[in-house]
Amino acid sequence: MGVLTFEREMATTIPPTKMFKVFVLEADTAIPKILPQVVKNVEILEGNGGPGTIKKTSFAEGREVKYVQTQIDATDKDNFTHCYSAIGGDPWMDALEKVSYEIKMVSSSDGGSIIKTTTKYYPKENGEINEDQIKIGAEKALALFKAVEAYLLANPDAYN
Repeated sequence: MGVLTFEREMATTIPPTKMFKVFVLEADTAIPKILPQVVKNVEILEGNGGPGTIKKTSFAEGREVKYVQTQIDATDKDNFTHCYSAIGGDPWMDALEKVSYEIKMVSSSDGGSIIKTTTKYYPKENGEINEDQIKIGAEKALALFKAVEAYLLANPDAYN
């Protein structure tokens, strides 16, 4: 089985500067603060926060997934682009070599943002990709996005 690629676009009334700040630049502290019932904490295992940095995101007690390890591939603050890869974790990483994510935030005509994501799943040799798990994961990611968006809309002075 080859690489599976999924693309998605989401629109929000929140400008890209704020979205990038919350989802990329300050995500390690912002997401656990906004959604402690989902993300317990994020810790840097190796690196200084730039490309090559390896992080461990631990999820809240009772979640199906306990943790995921990610590696930052590239961050472009001027163009609101962030690329990273999930390189370890449970439970489905035993079938995957990695999952690569590219996030690009662009301004929309109403002053908000359009968030474009490309996700690539790289199976291990003889690994089987469970597309149902991928769909469930995508829905959970969308729910996380919507929860953070709702928080920012309810707290307009946060993360300015």
